[in-house]
Amino acid sequence: MFVTIGYGDRAGYDQTDPSVRDAAHEHDERLLAGGAVMGIAGQPVQVRNHEGTGVDTTEGPYLRSDLPIAGFGLIEAPSLEEAIALASKSPCAVAHGVVEVWPLESTR
Repeated sequence: MFVTIGYGDRAGYDQTDPSVRDAAHEHDERLLAGGAVMGIAGQPVQVRNHEGTGVDTTEGPYLRSDLPIAGFGLIEAPSLEEAIALASKSPCAVAHGVVEVWPLESTR
């Protein structure tokens, strides 16, 4: 399994020939039919809980850090608040690192 992070904006999307965009969407549909999990990134939230003394959050976007990437995870939660609560207990959040919580919005 791979985690993919896509970069792009609406201006670039809009300037692409519609037939090229349509082919790309059809490609994604084939990937989805084959079991791929895809989503559009929502607004991320950085979560810190240094030394377990209290949760601090900062809204993004980010994907830049002075710290190296330590890992990735997919978590299920009914809300952003619950996802933050889950992430705030992770080793990175507690050990002076940071966890970015990126909501994935369904493409369907």
